[in-house]
Amino acid sequence: MTSSTTPGSLARFNALEEQAAYAALHEVCASSAWVRGLLARRPYATPDALFAASEAVMAELTTADLAEAMAGHPPIGRPKPGDPTSSREQRGMAGASADLKAEMLELNLAYQEKFGHVFLICATGRTGEQMRDAVKDRIGNSPEQEREIVRSELGKINRIRLSPLVQQEDEA
Repeated sequence: MTSSTTPGSLARFNALEEQAAYAALHEVCASSAWVRGLLARRPYATPDALFAASEAVMAELTTADLAEAMAGHPPIGRPKPGDPTSSREQRGMAGASADLKAEMLELNLAYQEKFGHVFLICATGRTGEQMRDAVKDRIGNSPEQEREIVRSELGKINRIRLSPLVQQEDEA
């Protein structure tokens, strides 16, 4: 089997029918504008071209588009039940103490009250303490500052989630 026919390859992603590609991208990001923007730019010559397109489309998202994207993310410390992606991404909270989990819940609620949406951070590779410190730092931001940080964090998350769709596997 060649790399262009492996399940996670870019060629396979490019060849997906529109509905299947939409569904795959919607699993990456809940923003329909982001999904449509990436679909409109297919096919991609390289994974880097897809990642660059993702960043370009992310930069164009409106406040409403960002809200739609954030709605697909559970609060830190409370991954979606049965969702291995959110559990894996939030692994840093899995072993957190009861006190840290309670503090994170309190901070999440305060953040959500101030900004009207979940605290969003690229949690992959971060400890519970790092996520707690980030929400403490960011809660003092203005809504405009926070919107741009969220846009950046979503971009990081999307890149991580896109990678398995398009990575080239070695030939067997």
